[in-house]
Amino acid sequence: MSDNNPHTGDTPAVRIVLVAPQHPGNIGAAARAMKAMGLADMALVTPDRFPHADATARAAGADDVLAAARVVDDLDAALTDCTLVIGTSARSRRLPWPVVDAREAARRTIGNAGPAAIVFGRERSGLTNEELDRCHVHLQIPCNPDFASLNLAAAVQLVCYELRMAAAHEPEPAPEALPLATAGELEGLYDHLEAVARAGDFLDPDEPRHMMRRFRRLLGRRQLEAAELRLLRGLLRALDPRRRAADTGSSDV
Repeated sequence: MSDNNPHTGDTPAVRIVLVAPQHPGNIGAAARAMKAMGLADMALVTPDRFPHADATARAAGADDVLAAARVVDDLDAALTDCTLVIGTSARSRRLPWPVVDAREAARRTIGNAGPAAIVFGRERSGLTNEELDRCHVHLQIPCNPDFASLNLAAAVQLVCYELRMAAAHEPEPAPEALPLATAGELEGLYDHLEAVARAGDFLDPDEPRHMMRRFRRLLGRRQLEAAELRLLRGLLRALDPRRRAADTGSSDV
């Protein structure tokens, strides 16, 4: 998705993803924040109203960022080529997940070998648990506990600033780094794992999402290389009880 969205200045190519933004003015203000910090790759997941005059007005000259923004039907479509996904969240979860602040998130993003995305949720409710499941790391911005209300565009501005500062001080990823698995490939792995776990009666049918969330946390503790992911997929194919049953049936003929 990054082919037509070059970054500008000293900030690296990082995708800013807004999930179901409700107010077009926030989209424009986020685009303005991005351009001011040298970013241009924006993806919008099912925005309520876009394009819209309010978005153009609030962009205040960042019309090129709005024009290049990709509108997609679901979060997976916005992340499919990314090797690092960081999701913003103000909530704690029953199942603990790696959490960083904006500065650490920027450092990890700059050091990532491959496309990266930072995902922002709805103005009122943020990201759902299922959407946060798609993220390797969660980003939390510490706010005044008596007024923990941060505007969407302000959050984008803060994160984009940290990205620019991190880019000015961090070296580029080593060119010999092995390719990492993309978000799309990881979703294929999780679907495969769930199917094999169900077929083998390992997955708890009463809490399938809870168990799969634990698998996501386990495999997400480090970014899988593409070769490692292929190795796991091969192991799952070999252990799949449905394949064994098919092989046994064909040998009896």
